[in-house]
Amino acid sequence: MENGAANNSVYLDNNATTRMDPRVLDAMLPFFCGHYGNASSAHSMGVTVAAALRAARRQVQEMLGAAYPEEIVFTSGGSEANNTAIVSALETQQERNEVVVSVVEHPSVLALCAHLERTGRARVIRVPVREDGSLNLDAYVAALSERTAVVSIQWANNETGVVSPIGILAGLAHDAGAVFHCDAVQAAGKIDLSVALSGVDMLSASAHKMHGPKGVGTLYVRNGIRLAPLVHGGRQERGRRAGTENTAGIVGYGEAAKITLHSLRQKSVMIAHLRDRLEENLLAAIPDAIVIGNKEHRLPNTLCIAFAGVEGDNILALLDQAGVIASSGSACASGLIEPSHVLRAMQVPFDYLRGAVRFSLSRENTSACVGHVLSVLPEIVRELRTSDISEEVLHG
Repeated sequence: MENGAANNSVYLDNNATTRMDPRVLDAMLPFFCGHYGNASSAHSMGVTVAAALRAARRQVQEMLGAAYPEEIVFTSGGSEANNTAIVSALETQQERNEVVVSVVEHPSVLALCAHLERTGRARVIRVPVREDGSLNLDAYVAALSERTAVVSIQWANNETGVVSPIGILAGLAHDAGAVFHCDAVQAAGKIDLSVALSGVDMLSASAHKMHGPKGVGTLYVRNGIRLAPLVHGGRQERGRRAGTENTAGIVGYGEAAKITLHSLRQKSVMIAHLRDRLEENLLAAIPDAIVIGNKEHRLPNTLCIAFAGVEGDNILALLDQAGVIASSGSACASGLIEPSHVLRAMQVPFDYLRGAVRFSLSRENTSACVGHVLSVLPEIVRELRTSDISEEVLHG
């Protein structure tokens, strides 16, 4: 399946999720019915499973560039890891009550911050971004103070792919005495990460963004950083996250991390070449189109492009009919199409705001995938701009 989709569609929504690598599934299968013991049990079946968890922990440690395997805490995914990091930083620093985030963070960060504000548990400072999606550094520095408990900034944005200077941001946070957390769910598996060198105190990642299983992720916690568990009830994960481990998922995560680490640099170059070909040809073929986000500092797999005078959801509906799976910068709420918080924060021009489409590639995509998109998308945009296509045609 060179297109990375079970129905032979061209799948270009890999920032949402990726297809599980068959090698990952093969690694997981023995732990459903064969090695089904509990890792906390002292008998031989438990010991076997515990050894598999230790091996997976080392594999994730190596991919993230952590110094010690014990710095890896397995979670149910990126959202739990993000929540755990921020709440823990507040609980372990009672003398500080401020959280600093950017306005373009993932909803698992922004929704938590809104909840913390409503319940009076924290004061939240939201740092703006520039028109290219990069963080406003002057505003970031101004937001930091002796009251800052934790800073949470994403390594790369899920909609635009814009990459932040995490090492610089972490250093500035530490100068203010704050804990620095990084949501690297989109970055892990796409670009080189070395948490030990970056200066981050905590970092979130998720297996299903790198051809691993859904329902398993990581919170990296630098040695020496106190962690107050979000989930209580057991001594799993060295008392930092209670609950019987998702053994098959963790083993699959480890395998995905190993595969990713060994192929990352080579595949990233190939993916970036495909992305650039798609971008250049779409801009040449379709008038009134713009790329959203900083083109110099972004993930190699991500292209967010907007077309004036058309609705992104309508483009996606027709692309789907033509065998192309992508995503939009808009979300449907109560029957109304609203531009995403990311695009609004970047002050994307009104004519383009609703016409954003995100293409996110993976190592499973090929030149033929890009060629197919180029063969259908210009005509789709032309038709939408020049004719009234019924809702029945657009949405089946």
